Amino acid sequence: MADVTSIEWCDSTFNPWVGCTRISPACDHCYAEQTTSRFGVVKWGVGQPRVRTSPTYWRKPLQWNAQPFYSCARCGWRGIASGPQAACGQCPEPCLRPARRRVFCASLADVFDGEVDPQWRADLFHLIRSTPNLDWLLLTKRIGNAADMIQEAMSRLQEPGCMWPMPNVWLGATVVTQAEADRDIPKLLAVPAAVRFLSIEPMLGPISFEGVFANPVRLNDGTNALEALDWVICGGESGKRARPTHRDWVRSLRDQCAQVGVPFLFKQWGEWAPIDMMEGASNDQNAVMKRIGKKAAGRLLDGRMHHQFPDPPGHDIPALTSSQIAKPGACGQDGRPSAHPHQIRTNP
Repeated sequence: MADVTSIEWCDSTFNPWVGCTRISPACDHCYAEQTTSRFGVVKWGVGQPRVRTSPTYWRKPLQWNAQPFYSCARCGWRGIASGPQAACGQCPEPCLRPARRRVFCASLADVFDGEVDPQWRADLFHLIRSTPNLDWLLLTKRIGNAADMIQEAMSRLQEPGCMWPMPNVWLGATVVTQAEADRDIPKLLAVPAAVRFLSIEPMLGPISFEGVFANPVRLNDGTNALEALDWVICGGESGKRARPTHRDWVRSLRDQCAQVGVPFLFKQWGEWAPIDMMEGASNDQNAVMKRIGKKAAGRLLDGRMHHQFPDPPGHDIPALTSSQIAKPGACGQDGRPSAHPHQIRTNP
């Protein structure tokens, strides 16, 4: 829960509450549970109460929203600065441009956890509406809950002009195996959002988008699911019991994204890296993995850093009249879901 974070794909983290339940192979070695349980702050699991963070902490995003935020066009630095003529501290000359702070929500919880008080989620959405200068990255392992829970939260707000999708919400789903990808990508694509993305971390096996369609109820449309996504994050696992992520899995994912022009971000190898990355090793294309530690492994893939992001979304998402979000498989009169199947209006 920090103003600044070392997570490569965001600028800050915000946790409206703390606590969760393991539901995916990605959760097997959950760092969040280990962190909070170590200090006796929260007990995780089914039936355990989630703990809402303090009112003072909830005011943090309002402060971020009011702060001028910039990025450096030369080195990629991002942060608070007095203006575009200020120096980033890494480049010899100022080269700053206005940027939007990316806020990951939630690193110690899940926004769409069924054991959370629904009013808390409505309060979070009110906070998101109140911070239009921030881009909120809502990443979930429960994407199947998103449609109904968004509908409920928006109906609780009852604020003039409040509608979904919000232009500053990026909606993401974590999938770490082919089975999860096949199951959850259609659910993600059924929910409208300014940006829709995947987090494949930790990557526990190869993932192919071949045969995974954006419109599963109309296969002759032929649109691959990857073409309908805006961004893909990938990374290996860290921690004492980390599992290796094979280089060929990452290469394949990178190449699939490049083929359809989807931004790809490789976050880290984690604890394991291809053995031919070791100093003095030969360039063996069939290299096995070796545990060398997260810092030593780094994040280079074939000698290159992949650090792409989607273009900043516009604020002109098409408005379609409806009172609820499309469920997976829902379609229009022609049998084909649109890119933004429905939009919620709380005050029609």
